[in-house]
Amino acid sequence: MSAPNTLTATEIARRIDSGKLTAEAVVRAHLERIDKRDSDVLAWTHLARDAALERARVLDRGPRQGLLHGVPMGVKDIIDSYDQPTGYGSPIYGTHQPLADAATVALAKHAGAILLGKTVTTEFANRHPGKTRNPHNPAHTPGGSSSGSAAAVADWQVVLATGTQTGGSVIRPAAFCGVYGYKPSFGHFPVAGMKANTEWLDTIGAYARSLEDLALFRAALMAIPHRPIEKVDLPRIAVCFTPHKDEMQPEGIAAIEEAATKLAKAGAKVTEFEMPREMFEMRDGQRLLSAFEGPRAAADEAHRFFDLLSKSFQEDKIAAGRKLDYAAWVEARKLGERGRAAVDATFTDIDAILTAPAPGEAPLGLERTGNATFNLLWTYLWMPCVTLPYGRGPQGLPVGIQLVGQQHEDARLLDIAGWVQGALR
Repeated sequence: MSAPNTLTATEIARRIDSGKLTAEAVVRAHLERIDKRDSDVLAWTHLARDAALERARVLDRGPRQGLLHGVPMGVKDIIDSYDQPTGYGSPIYGTHQPLADAATVALAKHAGAILLGKTVTTEFANRHPGKTRNPHNPAHTPGGSSSGSAAAVADWQVVLATGTQTGGSVIRPAAFCGVYGYKPSFGHFPVAGMKANTEWLDTIGAYARSLEDLALFRAALMAIPHRPIEKVDLPRIAVCFTPHKDEMQPEGIAAIEEAATKLAKAGAKVTEFEMPREMFEMRDGQRLLSAFEGPRAAADEAHRFFDLLSKSFQEDKIAAGRKLDYAAWVEARKLGERGRAAVDATFTDIDAILTAPAPGEAPLGLERTGNATFNLLWTYLWMPCVTLPYGRGPQGLPVGIQLVGQQHEDARLLDIAGWVQGALR
C-alpha cells in the first residue's frame, strides 16, 4: 500500500470508508512528512497537530460524516478559523483569533475534513512574499499569494488546501509547484470569512493531487451533490497566448504549443482563440480595479497600523489606490461587464481555452512571487480556470498549462480537463 500521505483525497476517502485505512493513520502520515520536510519548505503558519489527531480519532469512531470524511486539508491564512489563529500574513494580526470559521472552512469540516493547519499567505494576499519556498528547489519562489497551500500539496504535506485569487494567486502557484489548481467561477465558493482585497475579484480556490479531488472538494465547498468527472466527446479547444506572449518564457510557449499539437492528434478540434477587443485592455483594467479598492478594503490597517504594513503594500496598494478616482473605477467595472459578455459569446464555437498559467517555470529568488499577467484576464472575466501539471523547464522545475471554461460551466470544464489530461498522457 502507498504511504497514506501520497494518496489522493478521493482514494483516502474511499479507503477510510471501506475500513482499509483510518483517519488517524492518514493524519499521522502527513504530520511525519511535515516533520521531515517543512524546515525546508516553510509552508505553515500554524499546525494543529493534537487537534487534528483528536478529530481523526473521533471520525474513526464513526459514523461517516460526508464527502471528505477523514481527509486532511490546509487553509490559506487569509481565511478565518475559529479554533486556529488567522494572521492574514501581517504582523498586525500576529495574535488574531477569529470567533467563527469562514464559510469554506465550516463547509469542509461539516463534510468530514480535518483542518491540519493554516498555510502561509503573502501579506493580505498581495505581493509582499511570505516565508514559503518552492518544494522542488528552495531557491525559487512557490508563487503567490497562496504560496503555502500550493507548496504543501506539492510536497505531500497535505492532500487538499484552499487558496484565494484576486489576480493570479491560485493558478500561478499551482503551475510553479506542479499541482492541480482550480479557481471557480466568481462567487461559486462563498467568501464569507475571508479577508478581502476587492469585492469584485476575490475568489476562493482549491489545490489537490488530481482532477477527481478537485471535483470532490468543489462539491463539499459548495454544499452540492458530488458529481464525478464525466467522459466527454472530442472537445473544441481554442489556444490563447493573450496579448502578452512576449512576456512568456520559451518553456511556457513550448508547453502550450506541444499540448495543442497532442490534443489535435487525439481528435480535439484545436483553433486559435479570437480575442474580443475588450481583452486587450483587461490587464490594465484588472489592476486599476484592484488598486482602487485596495485602500478601501484595508482602510482600518492603513489608518491605525500604517507603519506595520510592508513598503510594497504602502506604495502599490494604499498610495496607488488613493490616486485613482471614482470615474476610473466605474469604467473598469464596465469594461469587465463588456468583456464578460463578449467572451461568453465565443463559447458557441469552443468548449475551453488552452492558455498559460504563468510565463514558464518558477523564477529564481524569493523576493517576488512571479508574473500574474496570464491570470489577470480570466479573473477579471470571472471564468473558471484549472491548472494541469505538464512538464519541466530548463531548471527542472514544473511547467503547467491552464484551461479556462465558460462562466458557471465549472463541472463541464473539469470534464474537459479530464479528457485533456488523458490525451496528453
